[in-house]
Amino acid sequence: MDFFISNTVKMFFIMTPFFVLSVFMSMTEDATTKERKLLAIKVAFSIIVICLVILFFGKHIFNVFGITIDAFKIGAGAILFLTAVELVKGSKDDSKSNTKSLSEIAVVPLAIPITIGPGTVGMLLVFGISYENKELLAVSLSLICAVVLIGLMLYSTNFIQKIIGKQGLLIMSKLTGLILAGLSAQTIFDGIKGFLNL
Repeated sequence: MDFFISNTVKMFFIMTPFFVLSVFMSMTEDATTKERKLLAIKVAFSIIVICLVILFFGKHIFNVFGITIDAFKIGAGAILFLTAVELVKGSKDDSKSNTKSLSEIAVVPLAIPITIGPGTVGMLLVFGISYENKELLAVSLSLICAVVLIGLMLYSTNFIQKIIGKQGLLIMSKLTGLILAGLSAQTIFDGIKGFLNL
């Protein structure tokens, strides 16, 4: 149970939920409540499908290119750290998309690359190569739960916007960046320890 909860929390923060929510609010500023809710469902479904594909089939990338798990942990941790720095600095691109309809932005850019950025892809590949059978199934369930939580956040955008406002969302986004920085550092340390056989 602890394994499941721990991975759910990790997955949730790796996908930078508060940044995703702020972008979602920005891109659907002129949308109706019904349109926002429908888009939230589409985004959540897209994220689940894409993440599961990466989780289960990403390991073949290691076999093709001869990449070790420890090397990839270091690389993925570094990319995740860059994402964390961007969140803390508030420099990630959250500009509006005025040329696409709401149905078109569900997969790109809301699912990829806003929710599933390079850091998320890297971590999913690490999980996919590190676990097998029952553990991988537990990771999959954790992933689905994390995405459902993000989907519920997006679904409740109007309510959240009234409660915390844009300033509160900005603060939470920066806190997410700090948590991601810790997760990325731990991933890098694990990769170095494995590489050096410590």
